Amino acid sequence: MMNSIKKTIIAFLMALAPLTTFAQTNEVAHINVQQLISEMPEVIAAQNELAKLEKDYTTQIENAFKEFQTKAQNYSSDAANQTDVTNQARQKELESMQQNLQEFRESAAQELQKKQMDLMTPLLEKAREAINKVGKDQGFNYVIDSSPNGGVILANGKDLLEDVKKELGF
Repeated sequence: MMNSIKKTIIAFLMALAPLTTFAQTNEVAHINVQQLISEMPEVIAAQNELAKLEKDYTTQIENAFKEFQTKAQNYSSDAANQTDVTNQARQKELESMQQNLQEFRESAAQELQKKQMDLMTPLLEKAREAINKVGKDQGFNYVIDSSPNGGVILANGKDLLEDVKKELGF
């Protein structure tokens, strides 16, 4: 679960932080965004909420699986005493239970992922806005994410795109 949160954070920041080449300047700062995010009280609360939800789903799935196993064992041990029609009906019931269990697993995983996005996206945006504000307020033209796979978060320096295109003749 935590790995998927970290991957989401990294993907989010990578999308927000296009890699840019810039001239050397004394107006460069850095921040470990992963550390910042992991220490935000709201993120910790969201992670606790997600962990509780994940535990609830896991408990429900485990209970449903135990019920399936018990029923399968009962049907198996009693199969010789039943008619073919009854055994076929029981087999269909077990197949239906198994399919329902698989569908619930998939639904729970999707719901958990949706809840994670709903909780984390505004918090990641809040962190990004705070980084930009502090960077600008302190006069930095560039703020670099020093987390593994980090990139440029704030780029207030001169953009050379148009000048380079002109140099290349287009």
